Amino acid sequence: MTPLSLAEAVTGRRVRITSVDLEGEAAAWLGAVGLHEGEELIVLRRAALGGPLHVRTGGGGEFAVAREVAQLICIAVIDAASESVEESAGARLGEKVVTL
Repeated sequence: MTPLSLAEAVTGRRVRITSVDLEGEAAAWLGAVGLHEGEELIVLRRAALGGPLHVRTGGGGEFAVAREVAQLICIAVIDAASESVEESAGARLGEKVVTL
């Protein structure tokens, strides 16, 4: 089975980075902002026409990741429940979120 890339992640699902197939400055930048093996992420949004992915790390940092870079980040889905991004964010903030 082919590993799933971050570029293929479903919006709103929690995933864990299993490997990053980058080297040099790109790998160093990703590690510095918290996008490294073992980190949990949520894909918040996808830009239209193959643009970047907007992701949130487990530590709360939010970043735009180019689709080309996202294709080089392998992930595993860790939460396949139907929890929405808003419910996840509200739970972290201790807020009650009502979905209509």
